[in-house]
Amino acid sequence: MENRIEQIEAEALASLSNASDMEQIKSLSVKYLGRKGLVTLFLRNISELPVEERPEAGKQANITKKRLEAVFEEAAKRMAAGLSDNSGAIDVTLPGRPAAQGSLHPITTTTRRICSIFARMGFDIAEGPEVESDYYNFEALNIPKNHPARDMQDTFYVSENIVLRTHTSPIQVHVMEQNAPPIRIVAPGKVYRCDSDLTHTPMFHQVEGLLVDEAVSFGDLKGILESLAHQIFDEHIRLRFRPSFFPFTEPSAEVDILCVMCRGKGCKVCSQTGWLEVMGCGMVHPAVFENVGYNTRKYSGFAFGMGVERLAMLKYGINDLRMFFESDQRFLRQF
Repeated sequence: MENRIEQIEAEALASLSNASDMEQIKSLSVKYLGRKGLVTLFLRNISELPVEERPEAGKQANITKKRLEAVFEEAAKRMAAGLSDNSGAIDVTLPGRPAAQGSLHPITTTTRRICSIFARMGFDIAEGPEVESDYYNFEALNIPKNHPARDMQDTFYVSENIVLRTHTSPIQVHVMEQNAPPIRIVAPGKVYRCDSDLTHTPMFHQVEGLLVDEAVSFGDLKGILESLAHQIFDEHIRLRFRPSFFPFTEPSAEVDILCVMCRGKGCKVCSQTGWLEVMGCGMVHPAVFENVGYNTRKYSGFAFGMGVERLAMLKYGINDLRMFFESDQRFLRQF
């Protein structure tokens, strides 16, 4: 009988050494240690032995049972942790799983392109808070309370005097308060307006610029913007300046570029006019300089602002504004 229990243990260990997955380990555990397992049956049949052999046989069977239980438990733990002695070595020559590579969003690419162009022209990049006080978003820019120009921008109000900025122009005021001329900055960032349809979103991106120095003229402004348009599109793009109104600039102008789709011949994109509006600009209003303590007799300057989405759509031939915000991988992979 002693030889029989040793034989059962040897068979169990040999079978376990060949087990390659958790199911086989569980099956062997049932075969040897289950209610009808070989070790269990051995214990039940001890009563059939001569009386003098029963104590030693029971002792050996219980030792074998505990030893096998420990061995099966350890094998199950190793298998669960992927450390089974018989799971096979890792083949390090197999190719790895490639990590998916992303790319910059077209809005980010366009913003960086605009900023890099101005950086080469000597402009610094300035940033500011997206939650602004009413003073910096409106009043410091010559838009006092109850001014009709406030109706031009449908504003998100956080409280009576706190707003989500409707443009990045407040950054210009912050910079002028903290620095004396000369100043050359561009201010990229998100802006917010209560406007949502096929051509507008509640959040969009702007890049605004400011240059302040002595004897700055509208001609300087035109030269800067023409250089920008030529570098974003091509040297054959022409600009057109139309008189307009902005409270913080005087004189003010809307800037059109020759339609990049039809080159001025007229098409659906430009509504058959041959021109596309891309930004607003003008000479900084003296009232804005007075709000920041600049000498209006000594200094002059110009400011401009453009929507990044608008330029990106023209640059890449995108006809639906919503594509920028839908996170469609088929669209984004193109960039």
